Amino acid sequence: MAAGGEGGRRGTLAKVSLSSVSAAAAEAATYPIDAVKTRLQLHRSGGGGGVIRVAGELVRDGGLYRGLSPAVLRHLMYTPLRIVGYEHLRSSLAGGGREVGLVEKALAGGVSGIAAQVVASPADLIKIRMQADSRRLSQGIQPRYSGVADAFMKIVQAEGFRGLWKGVVPNAQRAFLVNMGELTCYDQAKHAIIHKKICDDNLYAHTLASVASGLSATTLSCPADVIKTRMMNQGKEGKALYRNSYDCLIKTIRHEGVSALWKGFLPTWARLGPWQFVFWVSYEKLRQASGISSF
Repeated sequence: MAAGGEGGRRGTLAKVSLSSVSAAAAEAATYPIDAVKTRLQLHRSGGGGGVIRVAGELVRDGGLYRGLSPAVLRHLMYTPLRIVGYEHLRSSLAGGGREVGLVEKALAGGVSGIAAQVVASPADLIKIRMQADSRRLSQGIQPRYSGVADAFMKIVQAEGFRGLWKGVVPNAQRAFLVNMGELTCYDQAKHAIIHKKICDDNLYAHTLASVASGLSATTLSCPADVIKTRMMNQGKEGKALYRNSYDCLIKTIRHEGVSALWKGFLPTWARLGPWQFVFWVSYEKLRQASGISSF
């Protein structure tokens, strides 16, 4: 274990700070891909166009970075909670020096993801709504919100304080799957790479593990991500399309087919891959520079 008492309060605060910096960098670097993914998922028929067309629309609308502020704010809460939470759970399970099993790591990742997402859900809601507003602009419709603070106030006024947690159930389901895939796969893949002497604990190992975790997280979470996006974009203006996440799931499959649950898979993976790379490489390097042992 590295010096500096990384298991104590100072070590925990250091990990929170470092993971926040790395998450903000990763979010800013890959946000345009997330905007494309969200626009694709909001299309409810085959007429929405492909990735290239949607990307072109966003460039023309100036919507590539619309919603970046709440996205970064979300990760300042979400990522430290899930990363540090997972490490604490893993350490608790490894009591007595025993090896933590794959299933235990998966549960630790899922539980930490749920806890983090419940806290960060309001910021995620605002991000989704602001991203959806860029589509309204392309149709010549006045956007609902002028900024993060305006979105926060209008949502509370129209839907109540609880409205900030609209879609929290599919959001938490997605967080469980994402973190079960991402954290467990990164942890397992990196240690397998090092154990099999493919390479040392370095940039190459972090890159390989981040690619594997991105693919795993995308495959597991894409259906929940589609449901979450559609649920969170619903306001109270007019009749809601979906009563709950189950109703959204059934209607999506009935009207668009099972494949619709993986709408936006390629841009999601295209984003998660680079996001994982930027986050994990920078986070591991920052830990090393701070005298904290590898993740």
